[in-house]
Amino acid sequence: MSKENRVKIAERTNNPVLKFFSENLGIIAALIVISVIVAIMSPVFLSVDNALSVGRQISTNAVLTLGMAMVIITGGIDLSVGAVVALTGTLCVGFINQGMPVPVSVILCVGIGVLVGFLNGVIIAKTGMAPFIVTMSTMNIGRGIAYLYSGGLPLRCTRDDFAVLGTGYLGPVPLPIIYLAALILIVWLLLSRAKFGTYVYALGGNREAAKFSGIPTVKIEIIVYTLSGFLSGFAGVVLAARMFSGQPSVQQGAEMDAIAACVLGGVSMTGGMGKVGGTMIGALIIGVISNGLNLLNVNSFVSNIVKGIIVLIAVYIDIIKKKRMLKG
Repeated sequence: MSKENRVKIAERTNNPVLKFFSENLGIIAALIVISVIVAIMSPVFLSVDNALSVGRQISTNAVLTLGMAMVIITGGIDLSVGAVVALTGTLCVGFINQGMPVPVSVILCVGIGVLVGFLNGVIIAKTGMAPFIVTMSTMNIGRGIAYLYSGGLPLRCTRDDFAVLGTGYLGPVPLPIIYLAALILIVWLLLSRAKFGTYVYALGGNREAAKFSGIPTVKIEIIVYTLSGFLSGFAGVVLAARMFSGQPSVQQGAEMDAIAACVLGGVSMTGGMGKVGGTMIGALIIGVISNGLNLLNVNSFVSNIVKGIIVLIAVYIDIIKKKRMLKG
């Protein structure tokens, strides 16, 4: 049975679970195959401790992927996400070490992430500058501020009331995984059940048509980048709490992991297509590959090579799918 027929059957049954598996059967199969290979090569992979470790490790990238997915669906890109993680985490620890109450520091630094995203959105939407250029500039600015503030060194934090944000548990489940689950639900509702989501897809599908149909394209674009900044700022604070430190060098290349997860999950780099469920499976694949290579003591640089190849293949497949849709 072809993929198209499976999707049609899922739509007719109106079963969201069946529909999800039908739409993502290929990438789910890829995840299973990769997991089986890693498990055979390293039995430790299947342990509960490693599973929780993988969950904590991918939680940061998955949160960034949520923001990146929304941005790419509009036809944009956000290269500043990793730098915002470093900036907000470093500033948060620094502020706490200087005597600022933990809740105030957390809210302030997440707000800084929101501000960076808002500025990205305003500049892109109001000036027409390419998102690649704008977010690459804020990436360098944000990373530079983090290095200047910290003197280029990690800032250590020993406050338990801060560390619990990243190291605590709700029952047997680490808090970062709880945060991720809540954010997945929120973003899914925004894109699938709210008028905002319709506008986001319309903006990425055909910007001019969206504008002529009365959609506030400038406002939607600003909101999308602001949400990406919020998610990056939140991820930065939680990661700093998990590591007991703010590090200006952290999450270098995180934007590539987020992009890789998006394209693996079916988000089209030309905009207008993509869903939350697929992107999260993509983030899982990236996390499993990274974890597997670590367990096998493979040089970390190999991971970058593998992810680079994955992005190339996924984008090429996306191009082929687009051509087939146009022909059909």
